[in-house]
Amino acid sequence: MRLLTWLLLLPLSTLFAQTPPAATKAQDRLGSFAQRQALASASFVNAIPFRNAGPTVMSGRVSDIDVWEEDPTHFFVGYASGGVWKTENNGLSFTPIFDQEAVMTVGDIAVHWPTQTIWVGTGEVNSSRSSYAGAGVYKSTDGGQTWSHAGLPETHHIGRILLHPDDPNTAWAAALGHLYSSNPERGVYKTTDGGKSWRKTLYASPEAGAVDLLMDPLDANTLYAATWHRERRAWDFIESGAASAIYKSTDGGETWNRLTNEGSGFPAGEGTGRIGLDAVAKDGKTILFAALDNYNRRPKEEPDADQLEKEVLRTMSAEDFAQLPLYQIEDYLRSNGFPRKYDAKSVLEQVKSGKITPEALVTYTEDANSLLFDTPVVGLEVYRSDDGGRSWSKTHDGYLDAVYNSYGYYFGQVRAAPGNPEKLFVMGVPVLKSEDGGKTWENIMQDNVHADHHALWINPKRDGHLILGNDGGINISYDDGSHWAKCNSPALGQFYAVAVDMEKPYRIYGGLQDNGVWMGPSDYEHSDGWHQSGQYPYKSIMGGDGMQVAVDTRSNDIVYTGYQFGNYFRINTQTGKRSYITPKPELGERPYRWNWQTPVHLSSHNQDILYMGANKVLRSMDQGDNFEEISGDLTKGGRKGDVPYGTLSTLHESPLKFGLLYAGSDDGLVHVSKDGGYSWANISEGLPQNLWATRVQASAHETSRVYLSLNGYRWDDFTPYLYVSEDYGTTWAPIGQGLPLEPVNVIKEDPVNPNLLYVGTDHGLYVSLDRGQNFMLLNNGIPAVAVHDVVAHPRDHDLIVGTHGRSIYIGSVKELQQLTPELMEKPLHAFSPEKIRYRSSWGSTSIWERPAPEVHFPIYCSTNGTATIAISAGEGLELSRFEVAVDKGLNYLPYDLKISEKILDEYNTFLNKDINKEEKPIKVALADDGAAYLYKGDYTVTIAISGETAEARLSVE
Repeated sequence: MRLLTWLLLLPLSTLFAQTPPAATKAQDRLGSFAQRQALASASFVNAIPFRNAGPTVMSGRVSDIDVWEEDPTHFFVGYASGGVWKTENNGLSFTPIFDQEAVMTVGDIAVHWPTQTIWVGTGEVNSSRSSYAGAGVYKSTDGGQTWSHAGLPETHHIGRILLHPDDPNTAWAAALGHLYSSNPERGVYKTTDGGKSWRKTLYASPEAGAVDLLMDPLDANTLYAATWHRERRAWDFIESGAASAIYKSTDGGETWNRLTNEGSGFPAGEGTGRIGLDAVAKDGKTILFAALDNYNRRPKEEPDADQLEKEVLRTMSAEDFAQLPLYQIEDYLRSNGFPRKYDAKSVLEQVKSGKITPEALVTYTEDANSLLFDTPVVGLEVYRSDDGGRSWSKTHDGYLDAVYNSYGYYFGQVRAAPGNPEKLFVMGVPVLKSEDGGKTWENIMQDNVHADHHALWINPKRDGHLILGNDGGINISYDDGSHWAKCNSPALGQFYAVAVDMEKPYRIYGGLQDNGVWMGPSDYEHSDGWHQSGQYPYKSIMGGDGMQVAVDTRSNDIVYTGYQFGNYFRINTQTGKRSYITPKPELGERPYRWNWQTPVHLSSHNQDILYMGANKVLRSMDQGDNFEEISGDLTKGGRKGDVPYGTLSTLHESPLKFGLLYAGSDDGLVHVSKDGGYSWANISEGLPQNLWATRVQASAHETSRVYLSLNGYRWDDFTPYLYVSEDYGTTWAPIGQGLPLEPVNVIKEDPVNPNLLYVGTDHGLYVSLDRGQNFMLLNNGIPAVAVHDVVAHPRDHDLIVGTHGRSIYIGSVKELQQLTPELMEKPLHAFSPEKIRYRSSWGSTSIWERPAPEVHFPIYCSTNGTATIAISAGEGLELSRFEVAVDKGLNYLPYDLKISEKILDEYNTFLNKDINKEEKPIKVALADDGAAYLYKGDYTVTIAISGETAEARLSVE
């Protein structure tokens, strides 16, 4: 009945609308960068400082490495979504150098070390779910201090940049092109004027770009290029095609000839996937190597006579099934993860009675993970050519299993040791090494090495020295991979979601791309001291790709979280006990469709109640032990493809009314239930269609108010789609129309101030004080990184910002929450500063003492100007007076707690005026640094600007 009600409410235009949004033009995106900068310049709240709260230990996905051969302790690292970093001490520390450009996603780095000229090809080429589009090529001629845009903005993803060894103005770029739409701006490009202009010299098709580019080590005019046909949609990924091939140029990339045709020995055809290239010179001859993701299917193997095969079950009759021995049925059920309530006897009875067919035992298992890992593709193959690419031979027999699985699109790199064609490395889930030219391989993923490898540098001057980049950052080895050091000092975590609890200090939880789920203290400050103590502040509580987190704040030790495609657990973080809670349909029904990042929501009205979103909304009343469906399918029903689609992507329950529920899907539908899931109404009418609902957020201030963010990233549409409804979604009004062209990942309403909104996009954090009509950028400490989630802590007034590339940031929004229209009409307002704890050692010059004290006086002023600050004790004893420049809006005026030496005698008299004779007198004297500091007590702070004054109280405890 519920499903019928839902279908009747769904307009036909929504059911069948499939018109895709148009891809955003690159020039519009670049022009929009100025809009982002303007929102930063005009922001009158950007004085709010944000600090990075880590974690660092798991690092993030590396795209490329460029190392100075003369001194390999100097190298640059490009991260998929974390920018470019440099180290000059062999990875002990890193400095970011690419934080404020139009994009921070990196595909490749090329460095001309003698002149410190750096070329960055933006846009990661690994084509994953979170591979952001770049904006072309950037160039720095001063070691990364300043950058200029050097063209190719429409390429989106650049796999390789080559620099001519003798001509600094000549370079080549392998452009892969758009990820989610066709475009002609892909292939190999060449510049001869330092990037001022480019010519496309190789083009394969609108879906096949250049993914790799190689210079012959013996001839700078001989180049090799790999093209790759790939088409990604939200519901499907075509990873291969006939346009995937290897090309050769002998005239400096002016003209190209395809090498890998039929008869070359290298696979050619629809199953040809991503290709990686390398070459080595030996005895005056160049030897080529290519790593191929062969997407052709493997021949069927002879089934185990004792094992039930899925393909056999698909066509098996009930009569034949009844003849099977019970142990075969039981083995099949257990090996495919069926719930324990289904055993061989009960399943046999259901088949005999006609309640289910044998085929139901197959469809029941076909979730996203099984389809991902069960696909029998050939996978990784390594090929060699000794004649300049005219002919190729595979280096090994059989299959290289468990290296690529069915997602070779994520890898595609092969490396040969300089001068030694027998020593090869290939990168996939593990990294493999061969000492016999690729005939046999060994896994060199040892302790300290994360999985999923994307970059490798081999020292040509020291055998065994490797620098490796993977989803866990940088590793360095000096013994060919027998042992590895991990260089993980920068905070580069790729968070999908963050959450907090109510401990003191509160803890932060978050799920990361390929790095699981972590929890840690909010007062974390980066330090390497944990190497000595053995106690890293953050702890891992879940593996896989970490996803959303819900915390039961009644005890703060029960957490609901999981990994990709809806695999969720209830975890007691104190005892370590975990229970798998993902609901399963009844046998005979289709499996639920789970989003990669499955939404979960813990009811604020009763934290025993947990909601999960598949293609339906499921509710548990007992902490996840049992679930019931409370909706029909709230999507358009899915689409044929190899990526789960037609899934719920966001869920929220009103904090003001139990059972007022909202659900949004990845195919653009939004629904509301006002009666706890008994009935649902489609509220997508009037909204843009076929977009991804990234967040639906019920207001904490008005019951009928709801906010919505939609995302066109999976169409290469970068429009910021934001909406508000005042009538439960019956009608929607667009907001945020002054935002730049950046896809929106999250919108959150502040729990204190109803006019205050936070928005995270692919390039930063924005805030509105008028419910979305106008926005300002918050980037004081936050680079231009993707913001995937934000949480405003209800007790501590902190804003926790989860970024996909630079871990977590925290900023106090205590004053921001107080910026009401009435307060902002005042010419000057002083907020209460934070209390500070007194230390008798202030001013000590001992090397063991902490830095000098500092407190900040928060104020709001309506104009720019100069503020005079006076610190007074008692009835007007002025201890300090100083001036500081202020800007319109929020300011945090620093004070070092020093007082005037001239009033020391008067100050000491004041401090001792009420002291008993038995007590030791207080004596404030000059410290080692020659200054005097405030003693414990309460002080009056008077702030004057342009004739206006305001007071606040400073407490030194």
